[in-house]
Amino acid sequence: MSRAVVRRLGQDDVTALRAVSRLFADVFDDAESYEAAPPDRTYLERLLGQQAFVALVAEVEGTVRGALVAYELEKFEQARSEFYIYDLGVEETVRRQGIASQLIAQLGAIARDRGSEIVFVQADLDDPPAQALYAKLGEARPVLHFDIDVPQALDS
Repeated sequence: MSRAVVRRLGQDDVTALRAVSRLFADVFDDAESYEAAPPDRTYLERLLGQQAFVALVAEVEGTVRGALVAYELEKFEQARSEFYIYDLGVEETVRRQGIASQLIAQLGAIARDRGSEIVFVQADLDDPPAQALYAKLGEARPVLHFDIDVPQALDS
């Protein structure tokens, strides 16, 4: 199989970003999160136009086979930022070919160019392949992750 070509999506890449959603739905077996309520084109164009939003695709023979979505988080305690890998997925048929590492390396270059020194990511306890990948690239820190529901508006 051909080597993946990694590129950052721009404001006009809505179709490719929709392909990323389909890829993540398949890779994570989570169509509910990624396909049940897709945002409209205007929303996606606005998102893709933000410098703090990074969507990278790895294309093999012109088809999206891997993707990474990250966000730049500007810090308040120092004039710096960190990048958070929100999602990273690679089609099963092309795994173990370095695509995830290519995507992370490209994000690292973007982070460096933005003056950042840290890229961070979380890995689920039941995902040993992700843990192994990230352990090769950085230091593990045991933390707990909490999802806090946002309260709904009260009816008057």
